[in-house]
Amino acid sequence: MRRTGVIENTRGLGLHDHACWAYDDLNDFRCRAREFLAEGLGLGQQVWYVAQGDAEPLVDDLRDLDGMDLALRVGAARVVSVESAYPAGTVVDPVAQARAFVTAATQAQMAGFTGLRVAADTTPLVRTADQLDAFARYECVVDRCIARYPLSGMCAYNRQQLGEEVIAQLACLHPNINGGTAQFRLHAANHAAASLNGELDMTTVELLSLALQRADLQPDGDELVIDAAGLTFIDHRALLMLADRTGRMHKTVVLQTDWPGAAPLVECLDLKEVRVEPPEWR
Repeated sequence: MRRTGVIENTRGLGLHDHACWAYDDLNDFRCRAREFLAEGLGLGQQVWYVAQGDAEPLVDDLRDLDGMDLALRVGAARVVSVESAYPAGTVVDPVAQARAFVTAATQAQMAGFTGLRVAADTTPLVRTADQLDAFARYECVVDRCIARYPLSGMCAYNRQQLGEEVIAQLACLHPNINGGTAQFRLHAANHAAASLNGELDMTTVELLSLALQRADLQPDGDELVIDAAGLTFIDHRALLMLADRTGRMHKTVVLQTDWPGAAPLVECLDLKEVRVEPPEWR
């Protein structure tokens, strides 16, 4: 099972896990990247450190980690400068970018590693509206890939440079986030179209709408199954939004949740496009 929740650090994340870490201080990002990558080496993964700046100072960020010097020499670790890989103003192609990481993970596995682990500060790739929309869509695509392939990722964003609104748009598309970044999480699940966790109320209406657009969830047959075992609250606005999106496709949303208010609310609103069921997966 993939880990999902609000995290205090980046330790304990395994293969297929995906975290968003919003930071205020660059040293915080470095600390979390180091612990994330160090555990990756211990798990036999190839690790990549992607950050802003020249490559040599970035190597120095990692050099004192146990085994890192050897890992860098033999190709078990790689350091990538964001500026050299992505020229200023780059708008990523969501599918092509995700495919590149799947290819890299497959190659890592063929080389004898258990998979690929990437810690990346991609703040420069979400500065404009076009960049943000493309990268948020990429986060959705790559999260589905992480759920299926030997991949794990830590995506870091500078809160001071981007602001809380942008951080929330990105954080809500990850299974794991640090505190204060988003009230809900919409992300990939192998057993459903998506997992939906957290709290959905009047303050999250616009963010949920954006997240659903970017995630572009696809039904399986006539049903769009959403694993909402981690849902702690959902109001009528969110239910109406889900009903509208699937109603236009002539499909039914199956919301798998134990939250006791969901079924009565669906019945009160007479939402024939939504069915509430107990969670099948834990």
